Amino acid sequence: MCLPLKDYNLTYKPVGEKAMLIEWPEEIDDAILEDVIRFRNSIRKTLDEDCELVPAYHSLLIIFPKKTDTEQVTRKFRSLYPERKNKPLKRKLWKIPVCYDEEFALDLTLIAKEKGMTEAEIVKLHTEGTYTVYAIGFLPGFMYLGGLDEKLFAPRKDEPRPKIARGAVGIGGKQTGVYPQESPGGWNIIGNSPVRLFNAAREKPCKIKIGDKVQFYSIKKAEYELISIEAAAGVYKIKKEKWYD
Repeated sequence: MCLPLKDYNLTYKPVGEKAMLIEWPEEIDDAILEDVIRFRNSIRKTLDEDCELVPAYHSLLIIFPKKTDTEQVTRKFRSLYPERKNKPLKRKLWKIPVCYDEEFALDLTLIAKEKGMTEAEIVKLHTEGTYTVYAIGFLPGFMYLGGLDEKLFAPRKDEPRPKIARGAVGIGGKQTGVYPQESPGGWNIIGNSPVRLFNAAREKPCKIKIGDKVQFYSIKKAEYELISIEAAAGVYKIKKEKWYD
């Protein structure tokens, strides 16, 4: 079932001469994200230009290909907002394998100790969740996933590590995510996924979209190595299914 459609008090802000930012109340909330996506879909149908629309958490950035009359566009979008439809969104549930072995789980023992839990309990909670993709950024393909069990909330590290491995699965504050490539990072690392979430050589470099759902499942080291080989060869397919509201 769709969440009830609610009218929010939106703000419309020009961003330079070629972009506009529409903002919802500053909350991390499934209903707000779904409203952002629905309005994005409504706007897209009205645009006859090659515009880029970027949804995230509680905002929508619209980038026009040329200088735009933002006052005129604001009036147009204000009148369009009440007309958006409360149709089920077309989304997918992605199932991502994660190896939580100590070789990869750099901070799992510390988090377990701080929470007064066992490492197995941390893994169980992390794999029981169904997460929402609220934004993609920081790195190409880096998903900010909401829906983390509050027992797993953990602040980012005071001093980020200079190098985090590709596939590292981390917890940062109230969110979890996967580093799609090697980079510096300040999240608490509890495992590693062998799948490739971003590939610039593909027609669609990142197949997972904002609003999609993600679940993690635990794999052993041997399966991790096998999937790593398949992913490197480009033959591994991430498990997915349709997600129904």
